[in-house]
Amino acid sequence: MTEKTAWETFFDAHAPVYDENVFTKNTVKEVDFLLEELGLATGDTVLDVGCGTGRHSVELAKRGYVVTGLDLSSEMLAKASAAAKAAAVHVQLIRSDATSFSLPEKYDAAICLCEGSFGLLSQTDDPVAQPLSILCNISRSLKPQAKVMATVLSAARMLRTHSNEDVLAGRFDPLTLVESAEMPPREGYPAISVRERGFAATELTLLFRIAGLSVVNMWGGTAGNWGRRILDLDEYEIMIVATKTAEPSAGADALSRAARP
Repeated sequence: MTEKTAWETFFDAHAPVYDENVFTKNTVKEVDFLLEELGLATGDTVLDVGCGTGRHSVELAKRGYVVTGLDLSSEMLAKASAAAKAAAVHVQLIRSDATSFSLPEKYDAAICLCEGSFGLLSQTDDPVAQPLSILCNISRSLKPQAKVMATVLSAARMLRTHSNEDVLAGRFDPLTLVESAEMPPREGYPAISVRERGFAATELTLLFRIAGLSVVNMWGGTAGNWGRRILDLDEYEIMIVATKTAEPSAGADALSRAARP
């Protein structure tokens, strides 16, 4: 990696205040929930893609799991390292772009939560190739029949929230389901131009399938309100639980390469 992307710049600046966000306050219950769904045994290996400050990684390590956290932001990883040290646990931390990582290990499970990477587009990312590339990389990192849990932004909310004026102003593209905005990473910092992608449930099923992942369940997954429940049209996130059933196809590789500069 050379020049910083907008999201890397954003999260490097946001790292000192990330854990003050209201959606970070349910880590213990969230890990309780994901362990129920992933069906892990103590000592199993977990890959946390877009691990941020490590709140899920550290909590999993505290419970006896062997965790690798991967993130684009060096400042987020520094916070994760400090959190692991404070909790007296070990978490392997790797700085990498989620669209281009390749790891030698095969994991018993993977998580990709709270928009840590999936659908956070650079100004040049393809809105189909970027998420597919991440899913293919996750799939290749999993053992056969291993599970993955992800939460992604819901296109239903985006479509209900935005107006034709937003489309004309370039704030929302209904064809790619991409929101464009100027966001300050924290108080006193200049705004950064970022792009976020929403997803529909049928599209997610197809993307996961192309990557060799079979969707088992799909629920409302907004942070702070996880549960086995029907998606509310106004909530921010969809939760997906899937199982690795195959390797990504050659066609998936060709398409996902479009995500890389």
